[in-house]
Amino acid sequence: MLAAILYPILRFLSPPEAPEDSSLTVSAGTASSLLPNSGRLVPFGAEPAIVVRLPSGELRAFTAVCTHLSCTVQYRDDLQQIWCACHNGHYDLAGRNVSGPPPRPLARYAVNVKGDEIVVSRNT
Repeated sequence: MLAAILYPILRFLSPPEAPEDSSLTVSAGTASSLLPNSGRLVPFGAEPAIVVRLPSGELRAFTAVCTHLSCTVQYRDDLQQIWCACHNGHYDLAGRNVSGPPPRPLARYAVNVKGDEIVVSRNT
């Protein structure tokens, strides 16, 4: 009888496993509002993404989840690097881990500009 009571409660409390869409595409705001040598965090499915405009004007996007302990990274314009504040991990503007504890590079996403809208999508 205890199992008959607890089972529905436990099923209710644990969310169903739903795979995330592998063809995820999101709008990351307007290109004109993202100045050179700056970055912006945007929602991207279950995890955030970071869009960076290089000093040259080129746009790049990566997962904003550090490969060390899954903290959210941010862009440091003074260093021109992506930085994780949790344990002082640094990534270059190609997403490669260059110092600190991160063991792997950040996953890179495709960036397109349609009109003035920045569109970020997963690489296939």
